Amino acid sequence: MNQQKKINAYCEAHTTLPVPELYELERETHLRTLSPQMISGRVQGQLLTMLATLARPKLALEVGTFTGYASICIAKSLPDGGRLHTIEINPELAHISQKYFEKTGLANRISSHTGDAREIIPALNLRFDFVFLDAAKFDYQFYYEMLIERLNDGGLLIADNVLWDGKVVAKSNDADTLNMDAFNKMVNDDPRVENLVLPVRDGVLVARKLAAA
Repeated sequence: MNQQKKINAYCEAHTTLPVPELYELERETHLRTLSPQMISGRVQGQLLTMLATLARPKLALEVGTFTGYASICIAKSLPDGGRLHTIEINPELAHISQKYFEKTGLANRISSHTGDAREIIPALNLRFDFVFLDAAKFDYQFYYEMLIERLNDGGLLIADNVLWDGKVVAKSNDADTLNMDAFNKMVNDDPRVENLVLPVRDGVLVARKLAAA
């Protein structure tokens, strides 16, 4: 095991698991899905839990439910009356996420939507305090512009996979890497937000919408 893997394992071993049912969800995701690496996991999940706990959003949005790990981490931290809207384009995953929303007792806080988020978000006609973006990476810039306009002042927008397996610093010239690098630069140059990129898992970008934006 190389040094980075040892560090990652150490961090995970010393990070609180938000709810015990997530162990079972992680196992089922590895057994029943073709891309289990897409799950948020313990460290990123706890980061989302802490950010949502501090932000206390009344309305939260997740673009890219997958099997519901991050959804649970966010929903458990909502204040009384808070609600998470989560969108997943693949209908075959809904039975897994819904199962664990019920197991964790969080189903009454979560509104699940299946379909194209580019159509669902405008139809919701809502403003949000907290957004987690983990959808198709080539659409990140499109989603960012759509979502920043629907984010309340002081709200947080969190984007996953922004280091793209380290390729953004390896000067890879493939389209996906160039697209993710362009997204990071776009957010960094956006005067409407202040932002932070964290080397957690595959890279997490946190942007806070400024009141004057």
